[in-house]
Amino acid sequence: MEPRFDMFANALGAKISKRLYNVSLAIEQSPLPKATQNLMMVRASQINGCGFCVDFHTKEATAAGESAVRQNLVAAWRETTVFTDAERAALALTEEGTRLADAHQGVSDETWAQVREHYDDDQIAALVSLVAVINAANRMNVIVRNQGGSYEPGMFSGMSS
Repeated sequence: MEPRFDMFANALGAKISKRLYNVSLAIEQSPLPKATQNLMMVRASQINGCGFCVDFHTKEATAAGESAVRQNLVAAWRETTVFTDAERAALALTEEGTRLADAHQGVSDETWAQVREHYDDDQIAALVSLVAVINAANRMNVIVRNQGGSYEPGMFSGMSS
């Protein structure tokens, strides 16, 4: 399978991709724990079948010190003991926010209550924004068929403006 389109080779595509990256930098610099951010991005990318983003975010998580055990178990996080209650709330929000079309109510009141229990307003702003941004990135990469496997940690660090 070959990529269909190179967003970075197109002036408008590169401009949009750069803006999306800059939003992700604001989230990264938020008070939401980086480990939680990484877990959320991996989980949304798994759900959406985005090989490029799974590759990107697992390699960044590894570079940040995340254990292989936690990364390997994120797909089955409900059936594990390696995630905190706060991380579980974030992962539930990620799944429900990613699978909006699968549930008539979107994010459940139960999940929202768990998020409110563990995170302050700035962290919640980051959580909600992260779910939106990673889903946008997943969709862009899946649509143009960007493949996983060649990402190197820090590869996009020069994109910020």
